[in-house]
Amino acid sequence: MKNNAMCTGKNLLCCIFYGFLSLFFTNTFANTANLHHTTDTLFKIQQTEIKGVITDTHGVPIVGASIQIKNTHKGSISDFEGRYSILAKSTDILVFSALGYATQTIPVHQRTTIHMQLQENVTLLDEVILNAGYYKVTEKERTGSIAKVTQAVMEQQPLSNPLGALQGRVAGVEITQTSGIPGAGFDIKIRGQNSIRSTGNDPLYVVDGVPFSSTTLGNVQVSGTIIPGLGVSPLNNIHPSDIRSIEILKDADATAIYGSRGANGVVLITTKKGKAGDTTFRLNVSSGFGKVTHTIPLLSTSEHIALRKEAYANDGITTIPSNAYDINGTWDTSKETDWQKELIGNVALFTNIQGALSGGNDQTTFLVSGNYQKQTTVFPGDFHNNTASFLTNFNHRSKNEKLQVQLSLNYAVGNNNLVSSDFIREVYKLTPNAPELYTDDGTLNWENGTWNNPLRQREGKYLSHTKNLIGNLLVGYNLTENLKFSTSLGYTQTYQNEKKTTPSTIFNPAYGRGSEFSSIRHNDTHRTSWIAEPQLQWNLKLKDTELKALVGITFREDQSNQLVQYARGFTSNSLIENIAAANTVTILNNSLSDYKYHALFARVHINHKRKYLVNLTGRRDGSSRFGPHKRFANFGAIGAAWIFSKEKYIKDHFPILSFGKLRGSYGTTGNDQIGDYGYLNTYTINPSTYQNTNGLEPSRLFNPDFSWEVNKKFEIALELGLFNDRIFITSSYYSNRSSNQLVGIPLPGTTGFSSLNANLKATVENKGWEIVLSTVNFDTNALKWTSSVNLSIPKNTLLAFPDLEGSTYANRLVIGEPLNIQKLYQLEGVDSQTGLYTFKDVNGDGIISSPNDNHVVRNLNPAFFGGLQNTISYKGFDVNFLFQFKKQLGKSYVVTGLPGSLTSLPTSYLNRWQKPGDATQIQRLTTGGNSAALNAYVNYLSSTASISDASFIRLKTMALSYQLDKRWLKGLNCKIYLQGQNLFTITGYDGLDPETQSSRTIPPLKIFTLGTTLTF
Repeated sequence: MKNNAMCTGKNLLCCIFYGFLSLFFTNTFANTANLHHTTDTLFKIQQTEIKGVITDTHGVPIVGASIQIKNTHKGSISDFEGRYSILAKSTDILVFSALGYATQTIPVHQRTTIHMQLQENVTLLDEVILNAGYYKVTEKERTGSIAKVTQAVMEQQPLSNPLGALQGRVAGVEITQTSGIPGAGFDIKIRGQNSIRSTGNDPLYVVDGVPFSSTTLGNVQVSGTIIPGLGVSPLNNIHPSDIRSIEILKDADATAIYGSRGANGVVLITTKKGKAGDTTFRLNVSSGFGKVTHTIPLLSTSEHIALRKEAYANDGITTIPSNAYDINGTWDTSKETDWQKELIGNVALFTNIQGALSGGNDQTTFLVSGNYQKQTTVFPGDFHNNTASFLTNFNHRSKNEKLQVQLSLNYAVGNNNLVSSDFIREVYKLTPNAPELYTDDGTLNWENGTWNNPLRQREGKYLSHTKNLIGNLLVGYNLTENLKFSTSLGYTQTYQNEKKTTPSTIFNPAYGRGSEFSSIRHNDTHRTSWIAEPQLQWNLKLKDTELKALVGITFREDQSNQLVQYARGFTSNSLIENIAAANTVTILNNSLSDYKYHALFARVHINHKRKYLVNLTGRRDGSSRFGPHKRFANFGAIGAAWIFSKEKYIKDHFPILSFGKLRGSYGTTGNDQIGDYGYLNTYTINPSTYQNTNGLEPSRLFNPDFSWEVNKKFEIALELGLFNDRIFITSSYYSNRSSNQLVGIPLPGTTGFSSLNANLKATVENKGWEIVLSTVNFDTNALKWTSSVNLSIPKNTLLAFPDLEGSTYANRLVIGEPLNIQKLYQLEGVDSQTGLYTFKDVNGDGIISSPNDNHVVRNLNPAFFGGLQNTISYKGFDVNFLFQFKKQLGKSYVVTGLPGSLTSLPTSYLNRWQKPGDATQIQRLTTGGNSAALNAYVNYLSSTASISDASFIRLKTMALSYQLDKRWLKGLNCKIYLQGQNLFTITGYDGLDPETQSSRTIPPLKIFTLGTTLTF
């Protein structure tokens, strides 16, 4: 009856699946038969054929179940009707196993028919425990959108920042590496950009229950020329080897319990803990190297000289000027140098050493871990980033299991020693025949003052010293069987001291500058925070219903202070790091801020018959960042799920469906990423003096109604598991609307202020689809192969913005378009007669100008992105690889300088306009002497030509490892591995890298590492 109910599609899938397994086993058993042909012939004399049917507890046939003779390589598999047959002796023992079912054994004795009913085992969904922050939930029974990346995934690639492990692996999470410079960070967006402000879209990070600020302590005036953003990422202080798992909370059900901090999602980082058992020591040592993945094809010397002369001819200049050193004979016109190879073509070296001691018993477990990591650069010279970290986790519970204590401490120190400015900023300014770097005596060559030697940047240094401490103490006590009290106490301390030196030796000697022109920029920043969260948890189990309730209070305070100074004029360059020795010291910033946060939160979870689930969360927040009239706000969400695969009708009529769940959620979260004191009247010190006294000037107006941004989130999702979850599909649709935007409201100039910090009734919508497909392709004793692909299709839209035309955002935003756009001139090509770029004159006034003519909108958000990962295990070998893909537009490669001037050009300029009648996409060259050509090129940089296809498919990671047989090593576990990252990229992008889309910083490196892990 049930078999008749199976659809044709099911039979087809089963047949294909059975065919693959049959092919595998047939080859395996055939090989075995060839090796032991003579012996098997003798055995078969005493063997009989055993037949039977394998079903589950509901009588449904199990497809692809394994039947093996114990302690042999002989076996069979069940077909799509659960039938099997195998030759066995009466003394043999049969082993029955299948994914999702408990393994069972049975002796043959004298039987020829053996039917087997396998009991459902704890499924993979039940085994996966998700950390939702204030509570834990199984993958099977979650009502919210939570993604998880485990330590097994992080160990498959060389990482210095935990966010690198998430790239291409998590649906709805767009992560971009900002640079290949050691210490640089990642940009992350969880389900799009919610805030109009670029600085208001970071998720909340929580490490072992303690909120952790990912905002760098660096200062752009100190680190801006070497590290993108504001400086070294604090997340680099959390060593990936110390992490057990990372959970990403995305929808309202998962994030609303974090209230005003959860609008942009939550990233939960859980460090490793000790396990009960024998004390073990784990040592992991690896080393490797990295290279720049791609360079720009540039003109040769002969091509460059021809184009330079042509540019002067186009400008009507017949006599080559004296400062045209590359073509007037000052520099060697036969010299050829690949400056990309010279300045960014070196090999970066990687070293990682990690040791961990762990163990304990049923009451007490511990883990102590230490890490050291060193990374050099691709630049010429000895530059490196060193980090050392220490982690300890202690867990204890009393014998009566009423008292639980957990202590976690994570301490890290980092030292970054880099060149003062990224050499890539020099590479594309240099012509191929520029002079040698060194003179014959080994000193820097300045070629009689005719060029700025790029290695001058090595005279200056960027030095950064960081310290980071994260501590958490969790104490719990079971007051009754159903009531538990716990409190979490957390503390963080982050410190950064960074310097950028500019000694006089960095300048061309032709300028005649001594140490009185030497300078240093110095940033010293401290940030501390503490949090206390007492909680009560109550559980009640009725006949078919389980009720869980949680209520808690949050007390949190953050303090930070920063001092940024600029010192200039030293008697000697050897004193440059001593600010007290400077003639002039200027304070660029001296700030102290205090942030206080209180909250009451609660959760109620109802589980009826393990198939009807409801989750209610709420939080009331109070923050010192907002005005007295709007200091408190309420946030909450409801999530519900129906596990319909447990319904009798589904079990009876859809036997291939092993799991089915429909879930949805709706709720509100907030965003308070606006900085401190934004609602107050503030004053700024004016650097100008009156009678040797600095004055104060008002910089901000008081707004008592200054409040949070509000994000309303909706999601609905369907989860399906087929063939005992061998095929698992999750499809979700989400729609988030962020309003009450924290932007400046324009004010009349007569007020003395350009804007007022306030909440604007602007609305941003993010909606889209997320699809995840996971498959177990093979699962035998020898071979296991799993695959997973995720696809995200996001859409970001500005729905409303009152008086947009009168705001400072008028030339950046368009209602009905995404936030991440470029407003551009429409390039119409190159005039075949004049050789100049032409553009669409929208208003017909004969002048190309903004905002009258830049009406073309290009969306720079990805159309879709995702990843495909595979894990293959065969005996002791493991192979893992991940392809990352993204469909997007991006910023095109831009020539450094004016094409035709003293700069390098890509080979595409060989197809330039040269004479009337030429049909080409590149205009005539100019040295700047032709104002029409100069203006056309300036407009070209703001036209549709500046945006190109930046889509790519990248082999992001690949790892090969081998686990040596324990018998060879007398109980010692040894694994040898080879890992690669950014191995190759398929793209049509014309720049260095389609991910970073920048020619101002080093792209992510191609990295190979070789290592070994020992456990004893």
